[in-house]
Amino acid sequence: MAHRTILTERQRSALFDLPIDELSLLRHYTLADDDLDHINARRRAENRIGFALQLCALRYPGRLLSSHEVIPEQVIRFIGAQLGLAGDEILPYAARRQTRQQHLQELREIYGYKMFSGRGARDLKGWLEREAETARSNEDLARRFVKECRRTQTVLPGVSVIERLCADALVAAERRIESRITDRLSDTLKGRLDNLLTEMVDGTVSRFIWLRQFEVGKNSAGASRLLDRLEFL
Repeated sequence: MAHRTILTERQRSALFDLPIDELSLLRHYTLADDDLDHINARRRAENRIGFALQLCALRYPGRLLSSHEVIPEQVIRFIGAQLGLAGDEILPYAARRQTRQQHLQELREIYGYKMFSGRGARDLKGWLEREAETARSNEDLARRFVKECRRTQTVLPGVSVIERLCADALVAAERRIESRITDRLSDTLKGRLDNLLTEMVDGTVSRFIWLRQFEVGKNSAGASRLLDRLEFL
């Protein structure tokens, strides 16, 4: 299925990048005592910082770390300082896929994170469709979805999946709203609206297009044409 792009690069970055400013690091990546207990249960230093990094990424922005992702230096320094580890000890961890998968499973068991699948995914899709009716923009709906995934401790699916889900939800919401509007129209009014699309003006454009046309009045003829539209309305 083709990727349905609804977000700009800046919007994607704001939603899915790891935070690097001090306030966000303090808010999202400060480790509690029980976090440190789970982290320090890992024997090797690179596994401790790797486990801590994935835990923090699951909490905010709510996603998995990719195997070739470049972790911002600010993040590594901030987490490493809490563990008493140097940042370069992340390198062996990043190269071991099996270790990352094992850590993810352990994090899910300890903290209750779940993947975007099954009934949970269906519930979130239904929630997204309802939210789409009040969303102010594509970004607003995507932001709401990401926030709800964090609240329910659901690991974010891929960006392309999120964009497709939001796009589908917005289209479905528009159709529902259109149906509710047309259901309230009388047959007479529906006929008059249909005539706007079928009735031709001067044999060239529909009445609807004619009404939408605007020209700056330069003389009495232009003003007369504008008055004709007003009179029709």
